Amino acid sequence: MSISKLILYIILGIVAVVQILPLIWLFLFSLKDNQEVFNLPPLALPSDPQWGNYARVWTEGNIGLYFFNSVIVTGTSVILTVLLASLVTFAITRMNWKLNKLVLGLFMVGLMIPVHSTLIPLFSFFSSVGLMDHHLSIILTYTAFNLPLTMMILLGFYYTLPRELEEAAVMDGCSIHRMFFRIILPITAPVVATTAIINMIYNWNEFVFVNTFISSDSLKTLTVGIQNFIGQYSTDWGAIGATLVISMLPILLAFLILSNRIVEGMTSGSVKG
Repeated sequence: MSISKLILYIILGIVAVVQILPLIWLFLFSLKDNQEVFNLPPLALPSDPQWGNYARVWTEGNIGLYFFNSVIVTGTSVILTVLLASLVTFAITRMNWKLNKLVLGLFMVGLMIPVHSTLIPLFSFFSSVGLMDHHLSIILTYTAFNLPLTMMILLGFYYTLPRELEEAAVMDGCSIHRMFFRIILPITAPVVATTAIINMIYNWNEFVFVNTFISSDSLKTLTVGIQNFIGQYSTDWGAIGATLVISMLPILLAFLILSNRIVEGMTSGSVKG
């Protein structure tokens, strides 16, 4: 092994350790009581690990319900965003019609709108149509705001797709809808996986929209439900740490499972051929 490679591996190893330290700290944090949180060093092992924090937050803290709500809202929003963005990108890049450039420009304008500047207009709109305190208000908001970024990622890949695929499908009598779902969508699986994980991370961790549009405890997601452990006079820090670990696991698992697809999707549209 050359000296340059050895130095590179050492640097990458140090970076990896630095990246994983917050996860280790959070796990140890979740096993401590309030006294140990403030009296022990951040990475110190707890003298009596409080494994009961996890059982307590899942039962007494309604984290199971909040977790289920997060799964429903995040999963539905990701599916809608990826499917709609794929349909629009296909129509813009693979079909010839007069207003395709204008429509693309209108979607890209969405990238320049500050997300939280729309809180008051959205609050007024959802109140007028009766969608306040309903999961649909969160799902529609996430889908709308994630569409421009998702389309921008998909565009580079769609422009590299060979026209011969579509021409051969048309010659075989394939309709537009069947062509998209049977040919184009499977080919774009790597970049779809990339957009799905990006959308999942944003939707899962989003706080402001849920806190604004949802008031019923039974409809809250994890990011808002964690506030149950913050009291006026005391805060259960161990329970908060356990909740954060539970909320982090789905994102971590999804990233580990789809990591190869994510890297492939991020690089697939960079070179034509």
